[in-house]
Parts: sequence; C-alpha cells; structure tokens
Amino acid sequence: MVDEILRKLASDCPLPSRCATQVDDVQRWSTDRLGELGLPLDAAALRRLDRARFAGYACRLYPDASVADLRVITVLFTWFFLVDDACDGPAALPPERIRALRDGTLYLLRHGPRLPHPGVTGPLRRLLVQAWREPRRRMPYHWRVRFADAVGHHLDGVWREAVNRTEGHTPGVDEYVRLRRATSAAYVSYPLVEFVAGRPLPEPVYHHPALRRVGDLGNDLLSWYNDLASLERDRLTSGGQNLVLAVAAERRVPVRAAVELVAERWRAAMARFLTLRAEVPSFGPALDAAVSAHLDGVAHAVRGTIDWTLESARYGKEGPPVNASGRAGAPC
Repeated sequence: MVDEILRKLASDCPLPSRCATQVDDVQRWSTDRLGELGLPLDAAALRRLDRARFAGYACRLYPDASVADLRVITVLFTWFFLVDDACDGPAALPPERIRALRDGTLYLLRHGPRLPHPGVTGPLRRLLVQAWREPRRRMPYHWRVRFADAVGHHLDGVWREAVNRTEGHTPGVDEYVRLRRATSAAYVSYPLVEFVAGRPLPEPVYHHPALRRVGDLGNDLLSWYNDLASLERDRLTSGGQNLVLAVAAERRVPVRAAVELVAERWRAAMARFLTLRAEVPSFGPALDAAVSAHLDGVAHAVRGTIDWTLESARYGKEGPPVNASGRAGAPC
C-alpha cells in the first residue's frame, strides 16, 4: 500500500524531475574515495553505500552543479547519512554522544580542521574535513556561519529525537512536524544552492519571511515523503518517530488509515507550496536571479528526494543501513 502511494505521489508531483548527467562518474569517484578515506566498512557495507547512490541524490538536488562541486556535496551527503545511521536504530549512539558529535562538528565548521575536538574523530572527521574544505575556501564568512547554524539545528534535532527514544516520549503531530524540520537536514541543503551557483544571498533576503515559508513547506514535503518511505524501518528502530505513526496515535486510527491521511496532508502542502512560491516578491534586478536559484533549489530538494527515494536501495529490502562503525545498520 505504501509503495503504491509513494509512486502515486511521485507521478502527481507537479515539480519537474532533473538530474545532472555526470551522476555515474560522480558515483564511481565517490565509491573509490570512500575506500581511500579508511572508513571501517567491509565489502558488504561498501556495496550498500554504493547502491544507496548518494551521488544520485546530489545530482538530483543540484542538477546544474559542476562535477567538482557534485563530488564535494556527495561526500558531504555521505557524511550526513553515516551520522544518521549512527544516531538511529537499535545500536544508536546515546544522547550524550550525539551532543558531543554536534559540538565537535560545529567546532570544525567554525574554526577549521587544525585543532582536534573529541566529539568527531577518525574517518568520520576526515570525511567532513574533505567535504568542508572547498566551501570554506570559496564562500564568504556570513555564508559559512549560516551553513554551520543549519548543521547545528539539524544535529540538535537528532539529539532531541534520541532523547525522545530514551525517555519513551512519542511526540504529537505538531511537535513532530517541528522536530522533523530539524532532523531532515533540508535546511542544510538550501545554502548549498548558493555554493554551487556562486551567488550567496544577503542575510535579510535569505531569512525573508516569504523565502522562509517556501523553505519550511519544502522541508515538510520532502520529510513527509521520506516518512512514508521509511515507515516500516521507523516502526522497528526509531521509537515511533514518524509522521504516519504520530498521526495514527493522535487521531486514534490504524496505521493504514494514517498513511492515507499523511498522503492527503502532503497533497495539500504541495498546493500551498506552489502558491507561496509564486507569491515571492521581487528583490530587484541585482538579486532576483539568486532568489530564483534559491527557490528552484528548494523545489529540486523536494522533487529530488522523491526521485532518489524511489531509485535508491536505501529504503529497499536489501538489508539495514550502514553506520559509521561499518556495521550493517537504480541510477538517475
């Protein structure tokens, strides 16, 4: 039933589907590079990472990016997914370790890699150092602060979700939607639009209410679609942290009915997203091209997540995800 709804939402999605043509080259490079970085992954774990096709995700979210930038983003996405696997599931890090990981990550992003921090070490640190090198070199200070703040917000959400699991707390729908906007890392993906376009927005424009409303709804759309795709895994490993399960509990309906309710909620949010995107005002000839690139990037994040979810083996039936310890946790 869920697979049918996922395909139906994808076919009805009005956002155009795009993918960078270099996806296979970037994927091959990524697989080779992961081996060179010394991640403690056995052959089976490396195959799972390869079949997850994080390069395909990068190429769908940033279809106009250069090969060099797609490599950077693929490494960064791989880091985030490894962190996600390490912080979720039956072998998940405890909340205090996640908090230390957050502190170490922000220290590296804000101060550079020269001084170590105990919160992030080993291959996971090397992966992040590589991913951050080019954005740190190329982008202005205000953009680097914005990106680090988005990463901090995301890892705060991951920590809060871990606390919920530890305490046996299952959030209601409104609380869950707010938390999901952090755990999705969509707000991390938005500044990367400026990185690949080379046009960082001024702070007042980036945080303008019209752009924030579009960004929030885009986040909801990709997060709720992901919740549908990962429902079975979340029922087993995430302590009920899933929109479908939150709706089922709050509305006191079977999970099957909650799946339909979430799909209806997704369709209404998509209609609202299109309206809000069309209502974004002009910011003048000097900024409108960069604003358009940002709005397109949010749309690519939504549609790209849909397409990658259906293509990637990450949410298929080929075994659990892989975490940073190497344990087990279709192209564009």
